[in-house]
Amino acid sequence: MLNTISLRHIGILMILLKSALILFFILQIIFFSTEGNPLSFNNDIFIFIAAGFAAQLIDGALGMAYGVSCNSLLLGFGIPPALASASIHTAEVFTTGVSGLSHLLLRNVNRRLLLKIAIPGVIGSAAGAFLISNIFDGGIIKPVISGYLLLMGVLILRKSLSKAEIVPQTRTGKVSFLGLVGGFFDAIGGGGWGPIVTTNLIHRGNTPKQTIGTVNTAEFFVSFVSTGIFIFFLGVQNWQIVLGLIIGGVIASPIGALLAGKIKPKILMTLVGITIITISAITIIKALM
Repeated sequence: MLNTISLRHIGILMILLKSALILFFILQIIFFSTEGNPLSFNNDIFIFIAAGFAAQLIDGALGMAYGVSCNSLLLGFGIPPALASASIHTAEVFTTGVSGLSHLLLRNVNRRLLLKIAIPGVIGSAAGAFLISNIFDGGIIKPVISGYLLLMGVLILRKSLSKAEIVPQTRTGKVSFLGLVGGFFDAIGGGGWGPIVTTNLIHRGNTPKQTIGTVNTAEFFVSFVSTGIFIFFLGVQNWQIVLGLIIGGVIASPIGALLAGKIKPKILMTLVGITIITISAITIIKALM
């Protein structure tokens, strides 16, 4: 059955799911908002647009770090951690949808790899979102994930700086468990799908362009499911932050997808390695302080 699913079918499904979610959010804002006048905004929205643009530009080009980058920017602007996390998960559905469709149009997606990581990724994400909403705090496990990612970042950077030429390829074997783990930790820790899945696939030898496009497209489905569970248990607050992140992310998504297809594999791998090492080190330092 999975063999009959084409990239065109996947693109249509993404558009339908995204349209349904947009309608749901419009109804929520108009009829169920508890924020007084939900359609009134102030100049702070431009700060959130800038944060969403910067975070999605990084994620679209490198295949990772939207959640971590965006969370760091929002916390720097003084947004409380819980509100920042909830806003990011909501906005991420829209930004990953545009990013995924952009990668599909640019043919940066491998269909077989997409299905092998997206389906288990959705399952892992659902389990993680349920646990973090009802049972335990995902902040405890973040330093452990960051330590692992730091090591992977070093390995990728070492590989990118070697003299051996990187041969483009796409390995699709034994990646389902990787998708399951990536989806689970993404929901638990507030981010990690891109770093865990993209990092491992590139380290295995997959070409960065195809890996980044495929992982970004799969992330839409992972984010869609986890966001639905978060909304069910926690609700959504402060539409100004969410809308700002969405606008900035949607503008940056096609640019990031275009950059992923233009940058040479060795340069892209170097950027991925540096990004992972930097973000992981910052997360570990913050956890120990």
